Amino acid sequence: MKRTLQELATYLKSPVLEKDPNKELKYRFTKFLHLLVLSIGTGIILTPIFYLLDAMKIVNMQEHAVEDLIENFSKPMVFILAGVIAPIAEEIFFRAPLTAFKNTKHFFYVFYAFALFFGFVHISNFEISTTVILLAPLLVAPQIILGCYLGFIRIRFGLLWSILLHASYNAFFIVNTF
Repeated sequence: MKRTLQELATYLKSPVLEKDPNKELKYRFTKFLHLLVLSIGTGIILTPIFYLLDAMKIVNMQEHAVEDLIENFSKPMVFILAGVIAPIAEEIFFRAPLTAFKNTKHFFYVFYAFALFFGFVHISNFEISTTVILLAPLLVAPQIILGCYLGFIRIRFGLLWSILLHASYNAFFIVNTF
């Protein structure tokens, strides 16, 4: 885990379009699990901020799109939408294009632009208000960070791995809401 964290930190300091040469499935699955634990851990660490914002009545978390989804659809449908369809669509849109940017000088900016765009698209999960717009960087911080993790695994292992990581992350949090 420590080595994966070091590799991730090094990569995020200077993202490059470079696949991991180790194709061994056990190696990749281990890295995947490390990144899943890190992603979930990051989400859990940031969660109290949202409870605090809700408790202080700054942002109403009950008006979040996930709450609407849970309220309006069956549990299996919520799981399919959030744990399967959304990860596939979002990874195709936000991570698939990363390998098209071959210019190493600009890849750093492209990598982070996609992570930021991925995060800020999720502001639509909130009821938009002046407060939500002002707090947007904080409210979508988990998605921006996740976007970086997903970009890392996408570049290093391929699109299927980022879809799998995204789906596993969403499934973990969705299942815990039931």
